[in-house]
Amino acid sequence: MVDMNNIWTKIMKYILVLIVLIPTFASAQLSKSDSLWLPLKPLIGKWKGTGEGPDGKGEYERTYQFVLNGKFIEVRNKGVYAATKENPKGYIHEDHGYISYDKSRKKFVFRQFHGEGFVNQYVLESISPDGKTITFVTESIENIPAGWRARESYMVSDTELTEDFQLAEPGKEFEPYTKAHFKKQ
Repeated sequence: MVDMNNIWTKIMKYILVLIVLIPTFASAQLSKSDSLWLPLKPLIGKWKGTGEGPDGKGEYERTYQFVLNGKFIEVRNKGVYAATKENPKGYIHEDHGYISYDKSRKKFVFRQFHGEGFVNQYVLESISPDGKTITFVTESIENIPAGWRARESYMVSDTELTEDFQLAEPGKEFEPYTKAHFKKQ
């Protein structure tokens, strides 16, 4: 005859062991370095979309990927704008950048290099409480008159990314410059 009390006791012991160990194994999955990047992980991947700004409407491709042993996020962006009356040849904008973590300031820094010769150095200004809006503001811009500022805000979900890029002339408030909407590939 099978002793049901003995079987249930063993089952309950296994369940108790699992309840105790699963959180331990789950937390061991993330290293300190991994957890540092959690706020920016939603950006990682390949994105395609459309945008609009002073150069007209454009088709965009962007990638965010970890590089150099996971110490940086590399950003590659390309926007292709159709020919217009003002610009009969159309226009291609490219920029490459790197997001790093500055341990001394305890801040994410985004350095962005543009094909036009501008170099923007942004610092992370904020992440919304739900983690879906990430905003960087420039602390310096090379090769542009002094006093200009830029702000990039990203609204991100698992499958979509919207970028709102704004510029501010010296002594003025930010104004919309380009807006792009991407789908994750």
